[in-house]
Amino acid sequence: MTLPELYVTLLIAGTVLLASIAAARTAHRVGLPSLLLFLAVGIVAGEDGLGLRFDDVQLAQALGTAALAVILVEGGLTTRWSDVRRLVAPAGVLATVGVFLSVLVTASGAHWLLGLDWNVALLLGAIVSSTDSAAVFSVLRALPLPRKLTGLVEAESGFNDAPTIILVLVFSTTTSDVPAIGPLLGSLLFQLAVGGALGVLTGLLGAVALRHIALPATGLYPLATVGFGITAFAAAGAAGASGIIAAYLSGLVLGNSQLPHRAATRSFAEGAGWLAQIGLFVMLGLLVDPSELSGAVLPALVVGLVLLLVARPVSVLLCLLPFRTPWRQQAFISWAGLRGAVPIVLTTFPVVEDVPHAREILNIVFVLVALFTLLQGPTLPAVARRLGLVRTDALREIQVETAPLDVLDADLLTVSIPEGSQLHGVAVFELRLPPPAVVTLIVREGATLVPDRDTVLRAGDELLLIATPETREDAERRLRAIGRRGKLARWLGEIGAPEPEGTTTTGG
Repeated sequence: MTLPELYVTLLIAGTVLLASIAAARTAHRVGLPSLLLFLAVGIVAGEDGLGLRFDDVQLAQALGTAALAVILVEGGLTTRWSDVRRLVAPAGVLATVGVFLSVLVTASGAHWLLGLDWNVALLLGAIVSSTDSAAVFSVLRALPLPRKLTGLVEAESGFNDAPTIILVLVFSTTTSDVPAIGPLLGSLLFQLAVGGALGVLTGLLGAVALRHIALPATGLYPLATVGFGITAFAAAGAAGASGIIAAYLSGLVLGNSQLPHRAATRSFAEGAGWLAQIGLFVMLGLLVDPSELSGAVLPALVVGLVLLLVARPVSVLLCLLPFRTPWRQQAFISWAGLRGAVPIVLTTFPVVEDVPHAREILNIVFVLVALFTLLQGPTLPAVARRLGLVRTDALREIQVETAPLDVLDADLLTVSIPEGSQLHGVAVFELRLPPPAVVTLIVREGATLVPDRDTVLRAGDELLLIATPETREDAERRLRAIGRRGKLARWLGEIGAPEPEGTTTTGG
């Protein structure tokens, strides 16, 4: 690749990334899972749109699998063990027995209603049997649902990817219509057991290492944490086990350990997860040929309706029956089984293996994911209310974010008071900052202090201030002026013009 070609490639990639981020914000506002708009960006940028050509299915498989690893590591890192530990049993049953039941029922519908061969029908049923937690929770975050319910859906979504991938690999390589049950179960148990063990072991080793090894820069801790998750994924895959379950469990162990710089690690992982999702769905949008999708609409509707109205409810009912889950929650879990990244990525496996009708399966799954995400995603809040799972008098779970100041249209400023600064000994009210600028927190000798108007500043203090963009410059000038000449700075002719010396301020 020449340097001019590199510039063009980076320009296109950056433009697509920014367009996808804008699409994610739009999707959040209208209550749609972001994957739909990411796919749309890929289709628009593709060969039938802006002319970008991408038809390397083997590369798409490799990149898609790597993106899934990053997404699942991030999912584990951001999952609270306290929310899912009591739900491991029902989630595990849904992710294994539920997947088998869903595959059988969906394949039966595809065989009898569409006339597909059993091997093709089973392959199609396996591909669409996995749910997507990112798609579900992008819609449900604002709803005050029972924590047990959301935890169960999240845990199932994290666990069921591995059995699904195993089934797809089996059905993509078998030469008979129905593979033998014994070897299939043996392969499933081996991959889950070894992959799970490697994931937990890697997570524990990573937690111990990160707690006891001092890294030279704070930014290396998030990189190392995600690196352990990717290592677990690769090690399990190299051992012939499930890298997917290893990635998720290593992230779960690391995310619930007392690691240094946890907030920075979580923010980095979320950013990496978003980047992986954007790249994955845009790539899959580029991969499909829109002119071929019209013929897949009817089969996608048939398979999707069988999955949504029969296979998913039956599997949820039979799997949760021993756990005495209320029928309303079962109904909601059935409707909340959104399909997302995994099914579309899994369609690349039979294409690479040159399975008959593989390209038709890819088109059917793509249309199914798009149509039924569009149907289920926006209706999930209404379904929850209709089933009585949302109480109008219930307090919503608060959403805690790290300085979401873009929403508030404000800036976060940090101020360090050095030795010899005239800010030493000045009370907060004597700062006379331009409203609505305000000192919100003081870090003093390793402890935090919420100041009032009479709190006196000291040398060595770290101040956190909130200011609007309109008042930020005036607030900085006022702080510099007092730092140089004290509380009477203005009377002494000091207006705080920027200079290399003086109090250090940084915006966030």
